[in-house]
Amino acid sequence: MRWATYFAVLGAIISVGLALGLSMPLVSLRLEGWGYGAFAIGVMAATPALGVLLGASITGRLAARFGTRLLMQSCLLAGAVSVALLALLPSYPVWLLLRLLLGIVLTMVFVLGESWINQIIVEQWRGKLVALYGSAYALSQLTGPLLLTVLGTESNNGFWLGTALLIIGSISLWGRSGAPKASDHGAMSRGLLLFCRELPAIAWAVVLFAAFEAMMLTLLPVYALTQGFDQHTALLMASTVVIGDALLQLPIGALADRISRAGLFKACGIALLITSLAVPALLHTSLIWPLLVLFGASAGGLFTLALILIGERYRDAALVQANARIAQLWGLGCLLGPLSTGAASQWLTGHAMPLLLALGALIMVVIIQWRGVLPERDDVLAECSTKHSS
Repeated sequence: MRWATYFAVLGAIISVGLALGLSMPLVSLRLEGWGYGAFAIGVMAATPALGVLLGASITGRLAARFGTRLLMQSCLLAGAVSVALLALLPSYPVWLLLRLLLGIVLTMVFVLGESWINQIIVEQWRGKLVALYGSAYALSQLTGPLLLTVLGTESNNGFWLGTALLIIGSISLWGRSGAPKASDHGAMSRGLLLFCRELPAIAWAVVLFAAFEAMMLTLLPVYALTQGFDQHTALLMASTVVIGDALLQLPIGALADRISRAGLFKACGIALLITSLAVPALLHTSLIWPLLVLFGASAGGLFTLALILIGERYRDAALVQANARIAQLWGLGCLLGPLSTGAASQWLTGHAMPLLLALGALIMVVIIQWRGVLPERDDVLAECSTKHSS
């Protein structure tokens, strides 16, 4: 196994997590300080999702033309430029365009990075190493809000640090090998529909976790502020959720190599349902802190297990295509989550964020009960890939 390549790709993904963990809360808090309401902040948070949908649809084509490594490096540099411009051009319309560009280029980084990691890791360690990727990325996002409490939200230092980290992530990939070979064949929309039809539980879990992550970094701090907490505590709450996501992914990955992954997947969905419902009731008690840890762990476990299940079934072009479908579903979740929550928070209830997540978790549990987690035949995903490229 190429350990140096694994950790180089992991480092590049960590640089993205740090940059997002710094810039996303900072953008939301700036907008809140400028007097924008929850819906306008939700629109800003959802804008990268449009870029996700576009980025996922062109990743395979561009990777086939330029190569996985070169494209991933270029996207990291383009992301660095976009974050830097957030600091230089403080304007709501301009920020919408920059967040759209970030969505495009960083989506390609995730598709290629996750494909690269799943391509080179050995099967007997798949659960642990994919979980290490999830934990490392979650910790990088955790560090972003924590760094903001040190750097402060009044200056642009958070944007500049994010820019530097993305540049370093690009440099770390220089000369690395083992990247999957991509293909520019196939219709992504058709492949996405087939993927959702054959693996509805995994597809919905990706949408749900994408909505969860987007809201944790953008709307959770605002939610906490509207419930009477100060800015420092609001950022710590967002960080605490990511702590739960980060700390418990390795145990979940280790379990995934030993017990039923389908059963573990369902357990994470039930845990997310329970913790989401408990957030409003325990928000102003000391129990909110351990609850937020479990809240993040259950949501993160869903995505980690989805990647494990996809990675064990795909290789090379099919693996890139599968991760592109995951990215498209991620984009839908990032789009629907902040928009629906921002609107519901402003016009229905201040507790819309946890309640909508509870509803999403309930839907996922129902899907698992109805269809199961995996298709009955082991060759379904290969069949999806064949139909996709025909």
